[in-house]
Amino acid sequence: MNRIAMLLIGLIAALHLYIAWFEIFAWTTQGPKVFSTLPADLFEPTQSMAANQGLYNAFLAIGLLWSLFIRNAEWRFKVATCFLLFVAVAGIFGAVTVSQKIMVVQTVPAVIALIFAYLSYRQTSRTT
Repeated sequence: MNRIAMLLIGLIAALHLYIAWFEIFAWTTQGPKVFSTLPADLFEPTQSMAANQGLYNAFLAIGLLWSLFIRNAEWRFKVATCFLLFVAVAGIFGAVTVSQKIMVVQTVPAVIALIFAYLSYRQTSRTT
């Protein structure tokens, strides 16, 4: 994949690693500060739920990072596409159920990365 696609995938993976860390390890300490509109007493009883959600974000990040290390261009593209689609769909669901801001933070970057990954794969497959 070209450098732009790889950079975008890496940034999206880093974002999901941060989200995973936040939901798994900082939910009760940083959560009330970040989500100040929610009651502070909500975070302790939802800690295990947030940690579970964080684990899924970690899986997304690991899948995206894995795609960067696959040598075969076709499989690198397929794995990256799979995990970017997971991120995009999760962002759409989050936008519909929680906040439209999630669409901007999660889905839009994933779609942009998908476009660059596709263009890069297409260019690579033409030259081989």
